[in-house]
Amino acid sequence: MSRFFRAVGSESESDTSEDELLTTDDETAQKPKLSTTQKPAMSRFLKSGSSSSDSEDDDNSDSDSDDRPRPSRLPLRDMSDVESDEADERSVVRILSAHEKRQAEMEIIGKTIENALKINDWVAVSSEFDKLIRIIQRQMALSEPTPPFYLRILIMLEESLNIAIAKEKEAKKKMNATNARALTAMKQKVKKASKEYDKEIKKYQEDPNIYERSYALLTSQDTPIPMPVRKPLQEGIEIEVDDFTAVGKGGRVIHFSSEAIFKSLQAVQEARGKKNTDRAEQIRILERLLEVAATTYQRIRVLLALISSRFDYNSSITSHMPIDLWLAAQREVDQLVAIIAGDPNYSVQEITDDYDEMTERDHISEKGVVKIRGSIISYIDRLDDEFTRSLQNIDPHGTEYVERLKDEKLLYCTICRAQAFYEHTQQTDALGRVVMRRLEHIYSKPKPNAVVQALEAAADQSEVKPSITLGEHCFTSVLIHGLCVYLYRTGNSLLRTRAMLCHVYHHALHNDYYTARDMLLMSHLQESIHSADVATQILYNRTIVQLGLSAFRSGLIKEAQTTLQDIFATQRVKELLAQGVHQQRFQTLTPEQEKTEKQRQLPFHMHINTELLEAAFLVSSMLVEIPLLASIEQEETRRKVISKPFRRLLDFADRQVFTGPPESTRDHIMQASKALQEGDWERCRDLIQNIKIWSLMPEVTVVKDMLAKCVISRFHDHISQCTNRRIQEQGLRTYLFTYAPHYNTLSLSLLSRTFALSIRTVTSMVSKMIWNDELFASIDQSNGVIVFHRIDLTRTQQIAQLIADKVAGMVDQNEKVLDTKVGNIGTWTDRADGAKGDKREQTQERRGRGERSRGTRGTRVGRGTRFAQGLGSQMPEHILQKAG
Repeated sequence: MSRFFRAVGSESESDTSEDELLTTDDETAQKPKLSTTQKPAMSRFLKSGSSSSDSEDDDNSDSDSDDRPRPSRLPLRDMSDVESDEADERSVVRILSAHEKRQAEMEIIGKTIENALKINDWVAVSSEFDKLIRIIQRQMALSEPTPPFYLRILIMLEESLNIAIAKEKEAKKKMNATNARALTAMKQKVKKASKEYDKEIKKYQEDPNIYERSYALLTSQDTPIPMPVRKPLQEGIEIEVDDFTAVGKGGRVIHFSSEAIFKSLQAVQEARGKKNTDRAEQIRILERLLEVAATTYQRIRVLLALISSRFDYNSSITSHMPIDLWLAAQREVDQLVAIIAGDPNYSVQEITDDYDEMTERDHISEKGVVKIRGSIISYIDRLDDEFTRSLQNIDPHGTEYVERLKDEKLLYCTICRAQAFYEHTQQTDALGRVVMRRLEHIYSKPKPNAVVQALEAAADQSEVKPSITLGEHCFTSVLIHGLCVYLYRTGNSLLRTRAMLCHVYHHALHNDYYTARDMLLMSHLQESIHSADVATQILYNRTIVQLGLSAFRSGLIKEAQTTLQDIFATQRVKELLAQGVHQQRFQTLTPEQEKTEKQRQLPFHMHINTELLEAAFLVSSMLVEIPLLASIEQEETRRKVISKPFRRLLDFADRQVFTGPPESTRDHIMQASKALQEGDWERCRDLIQNIKIWSLMPEVTVVKDMLAKCVISRFHDHISQCTNRRIQEQGLRTYLFTYAPHYNTLSLSLLSRTFALSIRTVTSMVSKMIWNDELFASIDQSNGVIVFHRIDLTRTQQIAQLIADKVAGMVDQNEKVLDTKVGNIGTWTDRADGAKGDKREQTQERRGRGERSRGTRGTRVGRGTRFAQGLGSQMPEHILQKAG
């Protein structure tokens, strides 16, 4: 077919190509030539020209052909036989290896550099030298020795640079700026390369022939492999040849041995992080190196490189590490800890002296502990972070999340082994970090403690155990207390802060409200938390929220409302708790901000239910706000708000024309608030207890009883009624505030029957309201009635009351500003003279001002009493005496 498609060339060339088809590679005799009469007419037709010169060439060729003997003509049927015989003789096809291709490329680059040096073109020299360096780096990544050709180029360039720089200094006409910059850049490049290959250059300069022969011997395994040619037989059958040699990437045979293990490690580490690096291939090489590692030092070095390579496999920050790689890394970290714990002559430390990484190190030759550069605690931190990231990226409502959560037991065992190792080696910094990791896995586990007990049981099965364990008869609180106490004694302020927050969170989770509150107040974290990192601020928010829930479960409604008020006032509960990304109304998050927010999110199993949190906050606000609203008569004073989120929802519900049956949690609470305003506490109780979200709260029956049931407890055969009936109590207060102006007297027994409270409880509550100046009344014990005293405030007194509120607010603001400037909230600091008497007087004076300001911030009745006395209003004598 080549003869029919050859468009340019003489007939002699076509004749030669025809002759090659009928000859073999081994023939040395004169090649016979076919006559021109056997040529097809197509070849003559496809020629580019038809001049007289062509005819002359034909005549010459004919005349030349007459001098040679003509071969006998073969029939067409015999041509295929001849070609098949010749194909049989060609048994091996030579294939260039990757090594030879690189050598050819380097030779081409070398010639280009030589030509550029002749014309003093340093821009071209710099460009070609960069190509040469890339080829050498690719060759070194495959653990090949430095080629002598590269060393010759370095020596030549160094000499040329010295000559060019000397000429440039003496020349009157300087070279252009581009060429000068390229000359300076080449000087730096050659200097760096010469320093890197200093040993090889010295060996080459001592005897180039010996170096080239040794290089040829080392690269002899990279010679091209003869590939057998499969002969096509009849019916399309091929002969399968089994004489193949397993080769690595680039056609190079890879040998793994303990003698060359450091060389292979260096090649892998140099290729780490570079573009187009096959990370999976690196991991496979390191796994093979771990198998052939013979000494303890070699195993430690390979394990450090292998674990790092597994963590480098996934460079994306948006996705998690593959689970199989994570499990392999976890096993290898355990293996590394076991090796170092079993042989105290070797130690892995972050800061060590410089040592030769290409030689074997032994504790006998080192005469002491062999220190290897590395960090086990960083591997544990990375394992924990990757475990958290995988839980962030897995659907929490599927079975995969549960299966992945089971791996927490393996991670916890690894952390406990590392803690025991650091306790034995007395590495305090790393020990504090690993104890903090252990604490973060157990502090948020609720009752019962089955999960923590399972984790501790798995950790106890290991050979090496930490000093702080759960034990057989201990509780989780004892374990957490021991871990936190150790972190309190460390010098790391961040670890102490996080340990304190975890400890407070655990106490609040287990309904130990007063202990958690006292610990938080004594730590003064609320004063310095704004300067902490984001993760610590999130932990602080979670602790405050859990403290509010603990107060609510304990029946401390006012404390719960005050604690949860700050976080709900921001309207960004999910973002502050790291349980969701806040969607801003008029702004959109950039992709970088969104990635950062997603990285901060907590795993689903650590979330605090925001709907349950909102239910507790709104119910607490209802029980605080509704009596306050009932106690206010003037419209001006109705602007005083304790809970703005609750008041906003209540105002929206009041504006509704039609209200259907409650569906959501907010609907239940809003309708319950309206019922409580009307005095229908039973309907309010039913609406609150029918909220479905209460089923997610532990001890739900206790919570419901706390809200609206009469719980009877027996202690030493003495029956007493529990006073934790918040809905009845606040219903009674609301009723008295609302209907007190319409009564002269009110029976205590009637109030007792109406609100299902004992007469003793009703009497106690009314007496407290009278004492706090919330109610103008007195109790007639003989008749069992409440006697109301009406006081109608004039317009002047009402205005004075408003002014008093504003003055009280200004006093509060001034005191806060003063505390901020002094720098010590709640106490006075010493003056320059340090007089204790002055300090005591100042403290007493400030306390007096605080009491007076708190007195002016009383309720409507208290303020009206004082200002009425000042303006000479008519009041009962005992009230005037009390107000005075």
